[in-house]
Parts: sequence; C-alpha cells; structure tokens
Amino acid sequence: MLISGKSGFRLALAAGFVLAAAAVTAAPALAAGPTLTGAIQVGGAPFGIAVDPLTSAVYTANSAGNSVTVIDGRTRRVTGTIPVGHAPSGVAVNTATDTVYVTNSADNSVSVINGKTKKVTATIPVTGGPTGVAVNSATNTVYVATGGRSLQVINGRTRTVTRTITVGVNPGAVAVNPVTNTVYVANLGNVSMSVISGRTNTVTATIQNIQFPQQIAVDSTTNTVYVPDDIGRLLVINGATNTRTATIQVAGELQGVAVNPLTSTVYVTDEFDGTISLVNTHTNTVTATLADGHLPLTLAVNPLTATAYVTNRANNTVSLISN
Repeated sequence: MLISGKSGFRLALAAGFVLAAAAVTAAPALAAGPTLTGAIQVGGAPFGIAVDPLTSAVYTANSAGNSVTVIDGRTRRVTGTIPVGHAPSGVAVNTATDTVYVTNSADNSVSVINGKTKKVTATIPVTGGPTGVAVNSATNTVYVATGGRSLQVINGRTRTVTRTITVGVNPGAVAVNPVTNTVYVANLGNVSMSVISGRTNTVTATIQNIQFPQQIAVDSTTNTVYVPDDIGRLLVINGATNTRTATIQVAGELQGVAVNPLTSTVYVTDEFDGTISLVNTHTNTVTATLADGHLPLTLAVNPLTATAYVTNRANNTVSLISN
C-alpha cells in the first residue's frame, strides 16, 4: 500500500499500520518511572476523553458544563471550549479526518466538531440517551451506544444513521479495532460484552461476566482487548478467539482504561481509591500505582508522546501521566 501526504499518514495511523510498525522497532523504555502531573482545569464534571495523536489535541466531554474542552498536549494549555448539547458523555476522534464526535445524553444527539476550527459543524439525531462512542477512522464509521439495547452506526461522510444493531441491555462503553474492523460494546444491564463485525454489522459473539466498565481499550497491534470491572479485575481478551486469556487483580473498583502499544502499558483508574495503575502487557503485572485523589475516571493515551490523560471529576481537571 502506497500512502502519501498528511491525509494518507492519518489514514495509516487510523488503520494501525504506523503503530504496528513502531511497536516492532520501538526502543526499550527508559528506567525512570511514570510521573503524575497536570491538574489542567476543564469544564464541569468531565467524563469522556479522547486524544488525536497527530495534532496532540485532547478533548474532554464535560457533562455538567454542556461543553467540550480542547487541550494542546504539547503546551498543556486549554485552547478552546466548545458548546455542545446537554449532558455530553462520550467523545471520540476520527484521526483520518480530524473530526470529533460527542454524545449528548440529554438531547439524544451527536455533535460533530471540526478539529481544526474547533466549531460544531453538524448535530446528528440518535435515539435513547447516547453514551459511549467510538470511531473506525479507516472506514469513517461512528458507533454510538444508546438506551435500551441499541448500537447505532453513523456514516461519517453523510452524517446519517445507517444501521441500528441490537446488543445487550443498557450498552455503555464502545471501542473499535480498526485493523480487524471489530466493535466491542459493554452491556451494563446484563454484565456482558457484544462483539460486532464492522463489515456485516452483526453480533458475532457475546462475552459474559463483564462487570460495569466505563471504558474498553483495544491494542490493535496484538489484537488484544482490555476491560476493567468494578470488582478490581482487568480482563485480558484475545480478539481472535474472543476468550479471556488473563485476569489481573488490580484494585478495588476499576473504571477507565487505555493502552499504549508502543510502551506495552495499560492504564486503569480506580475512582474511589483515587489511583491509576500501570500494567505491563507482556507480564500482565502491575508495575506502578499513582495516587491521584481526585476521583480519576476515564483515560486517553497519546502513544506517540507516551502521555496518558486522566479526567478527575472531583475537581474538574485533567492530569497527565508521563511514562
């Protein structure tokens, strides 16, 4: 495949080719341990968080502020506050088109934001109190979990809902593996996770005993899925077989998760203990636990800068973890 230009590089990153190549040739991690810094002030009650590795822009959906805060990851300063709908919950970025999608739970809508201009360019109506959202940048497809038992599929080019897929009860967190074109949805109502083919828009498997995660993380370079639960476990799932390969006991009640394939590190939050734990994906062991103390909830990682971003609901901030 010949890829040229900025848009081509964006698409390559979206499809996982750049990350996969870098993972093979990445230098060993430095001996210095991870550090927790930041306390960047954002809007009220930040919930969802996403990062665009190519622009270093970080986005938080502020559920009490009806806004999205934009942070420049290079300067660690807020560069914009974008009004969206009521009770924004999830946020996701299409790295190929530099487009941001925000679910507005109280408005039954999805706000579409131009990452360059920081302006809302469209509002897409959906149904049933949308929560989780994920984007397959390789296919320009957006997936939105809505109330009841629905996952709505949005064409990123036409900005219309093209399909509604029946999943489990009360779907929440959504994640995508762009390399395998697979979508994962956590069903909070029946403690399971639906696995969906992005090609056929059908449920191909249902994985049981998934306990209330706020996020799902996918390492597309190894086809591995990481799911935290509220009884302190980090579940490691083989994406090829949809079977659990490891159960890592981390802390009390895990909430958020993100993975950096370049450093082989998974980050998980325990909101009630106020900690973030780092897990080595080769050994499946906890290598560090950082005290945050401000109700850390959700996570996003920029793998190109080895920086993780954490939303803190107690003081409406974002912390940074350098690893």
